[in-house]
Amino acid sequence: MGTNERWTRLLAVLGERGSIDVTEAAQLLEVSTATVRRDLDELARQQLLTRTRGGAVLGGAAYDLPLRYKTARQAGEKQRIAEAAARLVPPGAVIGINGGTTTSEVARELTVRTDLAEYIDEIGLTVVTNAVNIAGELAVRPYVKTVMTGGVARATSFELTGPLAPLVLRELSLDFTFLGVNAVDPVGGAFAHDQGEAEVNRTLAERAERVIVVADSTKLGHRALAQVCAVERISTLVTDKDAPDELVEQFVAKGVEVICV
Repeated sequence: MGTNERWTRLLAVLGERGSIDVTEAAQLLEVSTATVRRDLDELARQQLLTRTRGGAVLGGAAYDLPLRYKTARQAGEKQRIAEAAARLVPPGAVIGINGGTTTSEVARELTVRTDLAEYIDEIGLTVVTNAVNIAGELAVRPYVKTVMTGGVARATSFELTGPLAPLVLRELSLDFTFLGVNAVDPVGGAFAHDQGEAEVNRTLAERAERVIVVADSTKLGHRALAQVCAVERISTLVTDKDAPDELVEQFVAKGVEVICV
């Protein structure tokens, strides 16, 4: 197991449990306690956790972990969600995509669609995004017109936030918006941890005819600090098969189409 994979596993466990001790981590990763201590010390140096005498706890800076450390969480579910979500977009559509691990997978799935790649001398898809990493992947595709919002980049999510982004978005009209969220609730709607991200995501939702939330089942039935949009604004929720039936029924009762994959 490589260093980055160990770090991802450690941060994932911390995100789920809130704390971990060195011995437990060594058994989990099948490495020595000395290796775990070095890993925890380095992650603490990056302000991604707080070291304790016998291990580590989830520190304030780790509340919103950098995107590169989130990619391993629910990886299989996110891939299936992305594949299903990408199929909802017809050629020629104008779509908005915010930042996040699941929306990044959606963008990748869109780039490998053969029907879009057939557009050689014209635009097969227009994508408006505030995510630097997503724009970088799409920009090399000649059949995708990539539009960026502008703004100030956040290190944890690669998203551009600040007053510039909503100003640009308010001048645009979108057919679809794909929203990655930190939480989505059948009563409260979609949520983000960061208020700046929530403002941009809210504008992306407002400018779209159809809002598609892509979220694995661990995010369902929860709320976060900042509301992105009300549940009535969500057209479709694409999630995984572990979504509780009760929650699915509550979303459907609010008029949300739920796709479980």
